[in-house]
Amino acid sequence: MFPLSFAAAVQGEDELVSEIEISGIMRIEPETVLTYLMIRKGDHVSAEQLDRGLKSLFSTGLFADVRLSIKNGVLKVELAENPIVSRIVFEGNKKIKTQQLEDELTLRTRSVFTRSKVRRDTQRILELYKRMGRYSARVEPKIIERSQNRLDVVFEINEGNPTFIRKIDFIGNKSFSASELEEEMLSKENRWYRWFTSMDSYDPDRFAYDQELLRRFYLRHGYLDFNIISSSAELSPNREDFYLTLVLEEGPRYKVGEINVLSELKGLDAETVADAVTVKPGTWYNNIKVENSELALINAVGAKGFPFVDVSSELKRREGENIVDVTFLIKEGQHLFIDEIQIMGNGRTQDRVIRREFRFAEGDAYSPTKIRRSKQRIENLNYFDRVMMDIEQAEDAVDRAILKTEVSEKSTGSLKLGIGWSSYDGPLAEVSLQENNFLGTGRRIGASASVAEKKTLFDISFVEPWFLDRELSLGFDIFYLTRNYSSRSSYDSEMVGASVSLSWKYTEELSHTVKYTLRQDRIFDISEGASIYVKEQEGKTITSMVSQTLFWDYLDNRYNPSEGYYVSFSNDLAGFGGDTRYLRTDVSTGYYIPLSDKWVLGLSSSAGYIVGIGQKVRLNNRYFLGGSTLRGFEDGGVTARSKVGNDALGGNWQATAGLQLMFPLGLPSEFGMRGKIFSDFGVIGKPSDFNESEMWYSSKLRGSIGIGFVWSSPLGPINVDYARPILKERFDETEYFRLNFGWGF
Repeated sequence: MFPLSFAAAVQGEDELVSEIEISGIMRIEPETVLTYLMIRKGDHVSAEQLDRGLKSLFSTGLFADVRLSIKNGVLKVELAENPIVSRIVFEGNKKIKTQQLEDELTLRTRSVFTRSKVRRDTQRILELYKRMGRYSARVEPKIIERSQNRLDVVFEINEGNPTFIRKIDFIGNKSFSASELEEEMLSKENRWYRWFTSMDSYDPDRFAYDQELLRRFYLRHGYLDFNIISSSAELSPNREDFYLTLVLEEGPRYKVGEINVLSELKGLDAETVADAVTVKPGTWYNNIKVENSELALINAVGAKGFPFVDVSSELKRREGENIVDVTFLIKEGQHLFIDEIQIMGNGRTQDRVIRREFRFAEGDAYSPTKIRRSKQRIENLNYFDRVMMDIEQAEDAVDRAILKTEVSEKSTGSLKLGIGWSSYDGPLAEVSLQENNFLGTGRRIGASASVAEKKTLFDISFVEPWFLDRELSLGFDIFYLTRNYSSRSSYDSEMVGASVSLSWKYTEELSHTVKYTLRQDRIFDISEGASIYVKEQEGKTITSMVSQTLFWDYLDNRYNPSEGYYVSFSNDLAGFGGDTRYLRTDVSTGYYIPLSDKWVLGLSSSAGYIVGIGQKVRLNNRYFLGGSTLRGFEDGGVTARSKVGNDALGGNWQATAGLQLMFPLGLPSEFGMRGKIFSDFGVIGKPSDFNESEMWYSSKLRGSIGIGFVWSSPLGPINVDYARPILKERFDETEYFRLNFGWGF
């Protein structure tokens, strides 16, 4: 507001400023005030100019009050500076660390204080607590004035109780139960067993993503017309519970009718790539299989020399029938090149560690398939919680694009302490230290120690995944292992040594590993009643061995497969120095078939053969069946066995086959529990020094059937098997119940 002495200026008469008087400032220089005032001595000013100067000074945020008045040519500028923040204090925060709160504030120590900043910061703190499910949290800012126009800001925080999801209601679901739909969502109803997760607290972003997950679930099962009509999240009056409601429209379920592949590319016959389509007529529509078929067609067409390809699928519903015809259209893609790859969010991981996982380089042609594969490879590093990729058009060229990759880092190191019990090794205690991204270089280092009733293990390892800046993995391993075999073969063994290995990939699926191992084996503490075949093995031997392994990996997930197959072929050749000389060959395969969403049928087989080179194969290098290789029998329970001492003597060859069905137990998914029904079969050869009069041996097939469950518990893995032999020999050693578990602390 201007004083009455501005009357002449208001009436349109400018007034000459002969003097400017500034008062009320302590920290701010007069020249700074004049800069924002935009008026100098000798200027003729109007009311509008004074108004602009007033607003300009206020907009700086430096002043709590500004007054301007002019009389007889003297412009008086009366100011009240905003105080300076001396200290910011948080009281009552336990769930969110002080440093995290400070990082979110706009207020800073030694910055200018304004009440608008305090209001914004209070709301931001409340938002942080809402994100962690505490909607009843309260934040009250307190101002404590100090000398010299300074003050302390204290945020008094009442964190309140967690705001749980009390109930999730579905309306309109006919084909799937509420529990089945909730399994597909990240948000969960509050239960006592969810103390180790935050999924039962309400998060609006998570709830929005849940609706996308439901849409994908229905599309995966053929419900093309599925729609979420409405969704709501209602907070209870006490602000401690949320009630989520989803109104669904499922629509009919569609089967696949005709499948056509059309090509708009010159020189490409669609029939030559049609076999890449995995969708089959007569099956329920599944959008995942359609998307996989699109990718397979892109790869097949690209292999024929067409770098710019786009494949889309068109769906045509048949009128009056719940059948959809699918047409895959192959057309020329945009002629686009990756001009630049930008990587953001990697504060710890070095740029080159991420960049080397890309399946293309700057300047290469744009390929959606390669971008998806690159994203998958970066995710497989397991260094990041989230990997986002986005394409932006370059400003200076229509055929150039910038690929922006944003990552969110997570912890890559672990220290594990554990105690447990194994059917074979007895009570055990272990400690391991592992860092999978050492100093952000992608190198892996680890050290572990395990002490059990029948086993002691120490191991130190190091892996450089990109040796010589090539996709060549170099690994070192130093180990010490002792085992008590008194229950099966009347002796103890000790193994100490080191190995070095090189691994590389020929394709995305085929990898090759070459390894050299130097180790010392010792057989000792042989029982007096042991057979002569065990006693003659007493003492130390040196093994110098070169190995190679070829591995074909077509699994959807190597650690928890539900679809695909693998093949492994390996050889060990000992005799480059040392005392032992042999050639060993092993082959193993596995094939996984998804019968439904969570029912997986697994088929596996293995075979191995070892032959001594100029000498007999030693006891500790032979094959033994039982335990995990043939459930229902003790570890080493199926083998040639001495009549004196009943010692397991092993064999020079073996073959196994297994069938296993994994299925859900009807428990919530976060329990991580799955049931299994299995059947194992195997045969084993006799040792090279076989003597029928002194040994029991049979080449007949052994077999077992069983049930069990696997629990990926938060405290460690638990594996329980109960198996009964159905094909056995009288001298075989059986084991019906097998349990392995451990606890971390």
